[in-house]
Parts: sequence; C-alpha cells; structure tokens
Amino acid sequence: MPAPDPILTVTLNTALDLTYHVPGVRLHHSNRVAQVAARAGGKGINVARVLDRLGQHTLVTGLVGGPTGSAVRADLARPPLAEALFTVRGETRRTVAVVDPIAADVTLFNEPGPRITATEWAAFTAHYARLLDAGCRAVVLAGSVPPGLPSDAYGTLVALARQRGIPVLLDTAGPWLLPALAAGPDLVKPNADELHEATGLADPLAAAQALLARGAGAVVASLGAEGMLAVTPQGAWQAVPPERLAGNPTGAGDSAVAALSVGQVDFLPWPQRLAEAVALSAATVLSPLAGSYDEAAYRSLLPRVRVTAL
Repeated sequence: MPAPDPILTVTLNTALDLTYHVPGVRLHHSNRVAQVAARAGGKGINVARVLDRLGQHTLVTGLVGGPTGSAVRADLARPPLAEALFTVRGETRRTVAVVDPIAADVTLFNEPGPRITATEWAAFTAHYARLLDAGCRAVVLAGSVPPGLPSDAYGTLVALARQRGIPVLLDTAGPWLLPALAAGPDLVKPNADELHEATGLADPLAAAQALLARGAGAVVASLGAEGMLAVTPQGAWQAVPPERLAGNPTGAGDSAVAALSVGQVDFLPWPQRLAEAVALSAATVLSPLAGSYDEAAYRSLLPRVRVTAL
C-alpha cells in the first residue's frame, strides 16, 4: 500500500536549539553547565517530530542557511525526518534554553534569524507551491518570521494551500497572525497572551470569537494550567488536564498543534481533538527536549482529561 500524502510543516525561522541544563542558575555569576543538547528546532520542526512519533507521514520545509543551517539538516537526517528545506544566503539562527531543574524553571534566548531578500521569498513561495502540488493532507505553518519578510507572509502561504483545498493550521503571533486571518486558515492556535495581544480582549472566549469573525475557521487557545479552549462554528469547549506536571514546558504548544493536525486529517470530533491536544501537551512537559513527549504519561493522562461544552 502506498504511503499517504504527508502533513507538511513549514518553519520559516528554523533554528539550532541548544538546551543547557544548569542546576541552581545564579544570575550575574558564572554558571557551570551540567548537560548540553543540540538539535534542529523551530516550531514547525518540533511539530513534525511529534507527528513522526505519532506514526504520521510528515515532510519538513522552511528556510535554512549557513553552517548552522547545515547542522539543522544533518540533525534531521538522524534519525531521518523527511525534509525539503530551502537554502538562503543568511545564517540560520540559534536558540538557547537554560533549564534549571532545581527551580523547575526555563529561560529562553531566541536569536532573530537571517534577513530574507524579496528574491529569496519569491523563490521559496514557488518551492512551497510545488510541494503542495505534489500532494499533502494538511499544512502546519508555525513560528516566528525572520527579518525581511512581509507582514502578510503567512497569509500568502495560507492562500496558496487554500486554493488547492488543503487544510491549514497556523500557529504564530504578533504582527504575523492578524494579516493571515483574511486568507482563512482552518485553525489558529494562540496562547492566552497572544490571544489578548491580537484582540485587546481579556476574556479568552470573546477574544477567540473575535478571531473567528476576522476569518479563522476555528480557534484553539492554550490557557496554561486551565487547559485549552476551542471555539468553532460547531460549538465551544474547554479541556482541562487532570493534574499539573512540573518540568520543561518548551515545545508543549507544538505537541498540541501536532495533535490538532492529526485530528484535522482524521476528522475527529472537536472534544476528542481537544483532549488529545491537552494530554499530549501535558506529557511534553516531562520530556527534556522540545519535539518529544513522555509516552506513558500521555496514555495515562488522555482518558482523564475533562472536556466541557461551553
């Protein structure tokens, strides 16, 4: 039987993610790093790793450049994660996560990414269109946008997928979210802060409804310890994890996006999609690196997630 078309994940601002484990971080002092990990990162790549663990056929694309971009490509090759990355002249950024297991805290340092020229952007959109034409079940557009790209960059990518009847899940924030809504993404997934920033509304339900009115097909908002809120034309639900887990929250939102994309392609009912997203997100907190999750915790949490219709 031939493999199904992949879920295509797009990471415009790819990164080499460095994770430093530093027990008892002391600000304004020299700190000894106990453990270092380096892996390909950026939100779309993290989503693809989780999808791969869930048994989904995936394809990674996005922008990479320089020696750091080569390191990203090399990491994706072990174990292999299918990629069709597009090379630019600038240097791929790095991110640093400083994990303090004693304080149960994580501090992030994110570089801005390389400046992309108009010529490079035009060439990438043509590359992306060819990937769509080759066939995919869904598109996940995730993360920040590197310097040089227009504010409606995601809107362009959403529109190209929608023209081909391919569902699109968008996970971004700030100046890149609102311009993309007019293109009609099937789902957007802000967190509570991003939802407030985009709408100016303090109530998450009202803010999600405002994004729906501006063109989003559905809105799923991460609410931290209060779980997730889904607002759709079919109704609204809130899902709450059965317990709060301490650990590294980096990548928890990406795991939620992976679960939601599987729910999209499998046509799962919204309460089930939301429960899967909450359980997978919570289980990711127990994993030391973004793009992975604790399988036993996921299986234990899933049947205990409480979903309430609003």
